[in-house]
Amino acid sequence: MAELKAPSPDILQQFVAIVGEAHAISDAGAMAPYLHEWRDRYHGKAALVLMPGSVDEVSQILALANQTGTAIVPQGGNTGLVGGQIPSEAGDEILLNLSRLNRIREIDLAGNCMTVEAGLVLAQAQDVALNAHRLFPLRIASEGSCQIGGVLSTNAGGTAVLAYGNARDLVLGLEVVLADGRVWDGLKPLRKDNSGYDLKHLFMGAEGTLGVITAAVIRLFPIPAETATAMVGFRSLQDAAAFFDRAYQFGATELTAFEIIPRIGIEFVTRHFEGTKDPLQKSHAWYALVEFSSANADAGLASGVEALLAEALEAGEIADGTIAHSLDQAGALWRLREDMSEAQKYEGGSIKHDVSVPVADIPEFITRADQLIQLMVPGARPVPFGHYGDGNIHYNISQPPGQDKAIFLSHWEAVNAAVHEIVLDLGGSISAEHGVGQAKRDMLPHAKSEVELELMRSIKRTLDPKGILNPGKVV
Repeated sequence: MAELKAPSPDILQQFVAIVGEAHAISDAGAMAPYLHEWRDRYHGKAALVLMPGSVDEVSQILALANQTGTAIVPQGGNTGLVGGQIPSEAGDEILLNLSRLNRIREIDLAGNCMTVEAGLVLAQAQDVALNAHRLFPLRIASEGSCQIGGVLSTNAGGTAVLAYGNARDLVLGLEVVLADGRVWDGLKPLRKDNSGYDLKHLFMGAEGTLGVITAAVIRLFPIPAETATAMVGFRSLQDAAAFFDRAYQFGATELTAFEIIPRIGIEFVTRHFEGTKDPLQKSHAWYALVEFSSANADAGLASGVEALLAEALEAGEIADGTIAHSLDQAGALWRLREDMSEAQKYEGGSIKHDVSVPVADIPEFITRADQLIQLMVPGARPVPFGHYGDGNIHYNISQPPGQDKAIFLSHWEAVNAAVHEIVLDLGGSISAEHGVGQAKRDMLPHAKSEVELELMRSIKRTLDPKGILNPGKVV
């Protein structure tokens, strides 16, 4: 790949001319919000922040960048957790923020899809779908600020993957600006197109290293006519595994969420968030937030779930359970899960992992990891939670009470390496839904085979021969 160059003042002015002075930011103070992420782990510098308002402007920017050897860092809502959207400390990269590309281009009710631009906020896409009497089912904690382009570029997951799949499973077509400025118009609303390589899957999950997603055709679904939400308590993870199998056999595609929470997680949330409370009368080692949804209002879903819980209780798989009888009650149960990440901030330092293992191996993974952590950092408090149904566990570790935060966080790399070793031993992945970015780039040679790495490098060289797109990320 060609050596990238710091853009000269003349070249920077050429970039500014593409979007206009009003949409180019060069003042250090004004650029600051775009140059660090919300967990404050990654900070960068930029020569310029550009906010294009059209696909043509994105095309011109990349064509000029390719011609001049200028590095471009694409950014959506800046909610990423692995630093993929943050430029380096060198200060010679241009940050390309896509917030102004936020139009709804088309709603196709017959085809149950809609075409949206990359800068549209996920929650707005959900609202547009609801107003059209449809559901866009992607649900993640940052949905109020993350944008469609970033969601697709990281192949976001969330709480509804069990029923609807990851972000890539919700896309029919893409529009992408390539590294040399050419625009690939793949915005076809087709469910079947077997006429060659499925190119859209190259760009989803690539974190802006192969091209810049500017629009997508996303799938829509019927709005559930009935939803049943329950919280159950378990004595052990083995019981949770048995109940998950029972729930899946009962609900199949109607099982839309199965989120596990450890007792310590419930304690964190109820300790730090007013209005939250223990979901069950007694404490249990583990909990699961379970949700079923049906498009049939006459399916008798609530009574079926009540019978399911009664059977599981009799079989000894659950120790207790409750079903929400109103939207407010369901919201209160969901809040216990949704506030998990933020609650950990109030407990001091937190070493985080976003991993996946085969569903059958979740109990073994957590047991082995817990034992290892106590050997490495005695008194540390594991807080494993997340998407049990698709094998994605957020294996976070809160510092021992009273320990210095900086001392605890100094163990980050060693703890990461040890936990990831267990994950790989079980045939899992060191990144389930957050991506690679800066955080895990140097881990990939250990996590992937040389064949996989060379295939990735070959694709990168082909689509971005000068290496201008998001350098230093993923590969």
